[in-house]
Amino acid sequence: MKRPRHDRFWTLCCLLLLNACAQAAPTVVEGFPASTLEIRTGGGRHWFSIAIADTPQRQQRGLMFVPELPADQGMLFPQSPPRVMTMWMKNTLIPLDMLFIDARGRIVCLRERTTPHSEDIITCEQPVAAVLELRGGEAARRGIKVGDSVVHGTFAAPKIP
Repeated sequence: MKRPRHDRFWTLCCLLLLNACAQAAPTVVEGFPASTLEIRTGGGRHWFSIAIADTPQRQQRGLMFVPELPADQGMLFPQSPPRVMTMWMKNTLIPLDMLFIDARGRIVCLRERTTPHSEDIITCEQPVAAVLELRGGEAARRGIKVGDSVVHGTFAAPKIP
């Protein structure tokens, strides 16, 4: 049986409204620019709403004092030019997964479930264009691994085979 046209119209309207609401949802950290990014894994695509730590002051603050981070949110620390980055967890209340990403958008190092409040240095020996912080355990839960692709304006567009 063919669905009436008006049912399809309202279904489409609802989907567009849900998409608009999802894109308008604020990130956990107020006062930071917001964006979305995609991580492409062997198991599929994963979308995140992100805050962008785009200034030295925002990078220094990062996710300090944030009491929780939803599974679909994170923070991106872009670097131009790419460099070896060092991070730490001082004043960070929650465990994080840190994805070190090269200029092509490839995850080159992954540090999972970092320890809150630790002043130990967390790094990757390769120069990176950005570090993405996600809620601790998200990389494992979603099957995100070294070699997976991150799609965002910060990185060169991946070549489609």
